[in-house]
Amino acid sequence: MGFKCGIVGLPNVGKSTLFNALTESAIAAENFPFCTIEPNIGIVNVPDDRLDRIHKISQSERLIYASTTFVDIAGLVKGASQGEGLGNAFLANIREVNAIAHVVRCFENENITHVNGKISPLDDLEVILTELALADIQTLNNREEKNKKLIKSNDELIKKEIQIIERVIEEISDTNNINLSLYSDEDNEIISTFNLLTSKPFFVVGNISEDENLNHQTEIHQWCDKNSVQFIPVVVEQEYEIATLDQEERKEYLNLLGLSEPALNSIVRAGFEILGLQTYFTSGPKESRAWTIKKGSLAPQAAGVIHTDFEKGFIKAEVVSYDHFIEYSGNHGARQEGTLRLEGKDYIVKDGDVILFKFNV
Repeated sequence: MGFKCGIVGLPNVGKSTLFNALTESAIAAENFPFCTIEPNIGIVNVPDDRLDRIHKISQSERLIYASTTFVDIAGLVKGASQGEGLGNAFLANIREVNAIAHVVRCFENENITHVNGKISPLDDLEVILTELALADIQTLNNREEKNKKLIKSNDELIKKEIQIIERVIEEISDTNNINLSLYSDEDNEIISTFNLLTSKPFFVVGNISEDENLNHQTEIHQWCDKNSVQFIPVVVEQEYEIATLDQEERKEYLNLLGLSEPALNSIVRAGFEILGLQTYFTSGPKESRAWTIKKGSLAPQAAGVIHTDFEKGFIKAEVVSYDHFIEYSGNHGARQEGTLRLEGKDYIVKDGDVILFKFNV
């Protein structure tokens, strides 16, 4: 499994340039609102040095990274929840993603207009969060109205759903957000059917300038710290330049900047973190590959990501931790050193495990 991350923000904050950098594509990124109308979609490899080392040891014919999908969603404006700008299209597109990267503008440039006429990343974020909250409240009100028409049937489930809706509306109205940890598992199961925009995990990308004071960046960074939201400062134009270079030139440029990797890698990892995802590996002569699973997945579930037959016919898993795989130069060395383990159906797969599944078809 991968994940789909929506790149969201007001017009002209650098969303499309960020998308271009992430996907190394070249869609239009002009200085006027609604340059992006239909969402642009790109699949991006998840960088992982561990897989490179595993591939080198196994000398596999192919190397396949885990991947994630980024969606450049049309710019949002105040009033989107009421259909302003491209509001309805925006809200429909954002419902389809698993996580949200909120892009806010932290740089001054008189040649690039700002839809609100001033640079305030915190205000930008508040506009977006408010519009998402208003859209959710409208969705919940509609659902509550529909349920009240059905309540004559004396259905206890409908009554419970109405109670949850009223509680959620109150919370979203107060905070522009919903904290799912405050609800029981049973309640969360019902809430998941609402497909709320405010329930989607998010992080904030600050589009900064290389040679600018930190006033705008500090403001939004402090808000993120206070609200336990990850903040990633990125010089988006610079990242796009890096993305267009070939591998050797890119390495030289990063060395010149004193960087070990592009800042974009942090964005990809942030999506993994907020969705509670992790990676395990398979490796052999033909292929070394990274697979994405939810943290806490059992061995049969992890096997099912490769193929459903692997999960249905699961027998056992040969497991080597990443550290032992590297230390003992692969499965053969790990087996000789006694660090290769046989695990059953109840084994919780750990991040970085190198696994060979045994199964019956």
